[in-house]
Amino acid sequence: MAASDTAPTLVVMAAGMGSRYGGLKQIDPVGPHGESVIDYSVYDARRAGVGQVVFVIRRDMEDDFREHIGRRIEGQIDTAYVHQELEPLPDGFVVPEGRNKPWGTAHAVAACRNVVLTPFAVINADDFYGPSAFQVLCDHLPTLKEREGLSEYCLVGYLLANTLSEHGHVSRGVCDL
Repeated sequence: MAASDTAPTLVVMAAGMGSRYGGLKQIDPVGPHGESVIDYSVYDARRAGVGQVVFVIRRDMEDDFREHIGRRIEGQIDTAYVHQELEPLPDGFVVPEGRNKPWGTAHAVAACRNVVLTPFAVINADDFYGPSAFQVLCDHLPTLKEREGLSEYCLVGYLLANTLSEHGHVSRGVCDL
């Protein structure tokens, strides 16, 4: 399936190592028929109008990821894979000695620069967002403009209390307007 020239793209950050979890939580089943959180996200995003999904993964996890996630998703929506690796880095930056973990969100998004050609949304592979988040994004992304040489961006936010778990520690960012 080919992505629409204008339909938004969903970038799924799935390169995390799951060191605290003890494995690749992004591929573990959570649904009654073996669905992963990613399956639910892609389903909701497709219904909202997303035309392509780009998975940001590590090269060493590609075979497992394609086997457990990709084979189901690829038949439903235009799908691409991008490897988040330590290099290339912007001029003037070097990989610190001993570093082997992928960089953070900005680096993951930068890895997609040659694949993502439409307005896009970025999600974590292991977080559940719900259908309304994707609908809000798909409705709003086409309205973003560039003003005075600066691009506009958007963020779907949640009440902090609604994102906390009774089952252990979670890290959350707080956005102030």
